[in-house]
Amino acid sequence: MLDNLPITVSSLLTRFWKSISLTWLLTIFETVLMALIPLFIGFAIDGLLENNVENFIHLIALMFGLLFIAVCRRAYDTRVFGSIRVELGKTLVQRSQQLATSTLNARMGMARELADFLEEQAPELMTSFIQLLVSAIVLYSFHPTLAITAASAAFVMMAIYSLFHKRFYRLNSVYNQQEEKQVDILASKKSNRIKNHLLRLRKLEVSLSDTESIVYGLIFLILLSFVYFNLWFAASNIEVTAGKIFAVISYSWSFVEAALVLPITLQSWSRLNEIMARINNIEAGNPAISNSQSRQPS
Repeated sequence: MLDNLPITVSSLLTRFWKSISLTWLLTIFETVLMALIPLFIGFAIDGLLENNVENFIHLIALMFGLLFIAVCRRAYDTRVFGSIRVELGKTLVQRSQQLATSTLNARMGMARELADFLEEQAPELMTSFIQLLVSAIVLYSFHPTLAITAASAAFVMMAIYSLFHKRFYRLNSVYNQQEEKQVDILASKKSNRIKNHLLRLRKLEVSLSDTESIVYGLIFLILLSFVYFNLWFAASNIEVTAGKIFAVISYSWSFVEAALVLPITLQSWSRLNEIMARINNIEAGNPAISNSQSRQPS
């Protein structure tokens, strides 16, 4: 159990730090190996063009190492985070005796999202940071301008997301409030009430999706411009081989894929902030969250 700790991502890390640290360590190993693959492919291409298979053998060994670690990590993850979800459910039920069944049912699902974040989004964020770092270092090794362009694109991307953070938080707050009413609404057996509830959820989901689409579109436009520039700059200003031009494009695209994880993860964090504020308000002895509280991240 979480004892007297609030139900937050940080308290879960405190309570289960040993098991989570191991799975995250495996994630780091897997990510580093994955990030090295384009570079080793480039080396293998240049080696094979010169009838040298040594770098090709290194590439095969790297891929088998990646496969082994990836399989082990996934098997371990399922067991670790399954146990965390059980503890989350037990703790929430113990602390929520005064809540209506509908509200408790909704919050049980919300609380599981904290474990989902640690199992899925947090490793993805860790992976993206490593890929961004490796990509920037490799690009810098070819020419500093390539890395500077990457850093500039990342800065603009984060600025775009920051403009939408409050809207994500507000929409998730309203959506969660509506979800807490669902069991009671279904129990009423009133078709009009159920219909209005489902339409309300649909409207909120559309609003969230539209906001995500706008943010994704703006960020993807910035990152595509970065790839176009690096392709032009590498072809025009760097003495390249077939392997090198492949590595430049691969790491530029790897940077794009890693960078796109950041806004998705941050949007999940905006939702988690609202969820943590909502489920921990129980401890304050006030199961109803005021509008002013639901608008502030915890």
